[in-house]
Amino acid sequence: MTDKEKVKGAGDNPEMVLSGKKSGKASLLDSGEDFEMLDDDLDDDPPPLEDAGGGKKTKTEEPAENQDTGPSAPLDEWMDILGNGQLKKKVLQAGNGPDSRPTKGQNVVIYLKTSLADGTLLEEQPELSFTLGDGDVIQALDLTVQLMEMREKALVQANAKYAYGALGSLAPEVPPSAELALEVQLLDATEAPDLELLSPQERIALAGQKRERGNVYYQRADYAFAVNSYGIALQITESSSKVDISPEEEEELMDVKVKCLNNMAAAQLKLDHYEAALRSCISVLAHQPDNIKALFRKGKVLALQGEYAEAIKILKRALKLEPSNKTIHAELSKLVKKHLEQKGAEQAMYKKMLGNPASGRGSMQKHQAKSSWVVSWKWLFGATAVAIGGVALSVVIAARN
Repeated sequence: MTDKEKVKGAGDNPEMVLSGKKSGKASLLDSGEDFEMLDDDLDDDPPPLEDAGGGKKTKTEEPAENQDTGPSAPLDEWMDILGNGQLKKKVLQAGNGPDSRPTKGQNVVIYLKTSLADGTLLEEQPELSFTLGDGDVIQALDLTVQLMEMREKALVQANAKYAYGALGSLAPEVPPSAELALEVQLLDATEAPDLELLSPQERIALAGQKRERGNVYYQRADYAFAVNSYGIALQITESSSKVDISPEEEEELMDVKVKCLNNMAAAQLKLDHYEAALRSCISVLAHQPDNIKALFRKGKVLALQGEYAEAIKILKRALKLEPSNKTIHAELSKLVKKHLEQKGAEQAMYKKMLGNPASGRGSMQKHQAKSSWVVSWKWLFGATAVAIGGVALSVVIAARN
């Protein structure tokens, strides 16, 4: 198999285009968005599950047994791979020994027959190619193939959680929450091609496949896996190259990178990784300062962090670039209202802290007026008393005389 064939691999089979049952394309933003974030004609949409912005790493369940050591599994005995009874493997035909097991990052080729638990055949693929551990296929395959020996044939029983989940799938046509029976044989395992030696078009194609896989995960609401796929695509676009690249090809790679960062920001928002989403938006704007989607998402992140003034400023800039965008209009109106409410609450709090100067002055004036009246009354009473006392004294003196 040539390097070019290896790169082509996972993107050329139905297993890679896993589509959940849905009424239409899922938007990468919350309700009311009028521009589709997964639309390839629009500029839409980094290492395993550690997003480019430092979001929390999502732990993937590891096989119960070490894939590199240990004896071959006995024939016709079920191995509980995760220890929870939801993913089991039984060897039907022995392989070439434990040393022949593939490792993560290798490109593998398998024979795959997919059936429902009751034996209903859904799909048969003589040569399915994918990169082991990259999330290119359902978890049941990614986890069990790591434990298989070369030429081994096995039967896998997978709970819906490790297959197509509660949504099911359109290709292959899998009902919601269906358990699967998979017949798998490992046919080949080779090292992944050196990214530095890939031609620009091969890198663009490979990055595009990983991004599309991320879009599938996003539409299925598997946001952590979406971040993982976008991150792998970003690594491909950002890797150094020993092959000459034309300005047109460089621009094409940059376009894929911007789409990945934009969609990654959307997935990080869904995971409440606000700082990570903000960094993804900033990365987009470093390459494309007028990118509407990055500006919109940056405004949303800032608003979620309570930075209403800065968010309004960013959204006004986006609206200036696209005045007819109803989504930006709606978001901006909502933020302006919240910002006014925030300012009103702050003013009320300051008044409470400092007291009410106006009412203080009124009370003081009343007190002064009252005090003045009291003084005047006392003075009048005193003067009257003195006058009466003087008259009485005069009468006494006259009587003595």
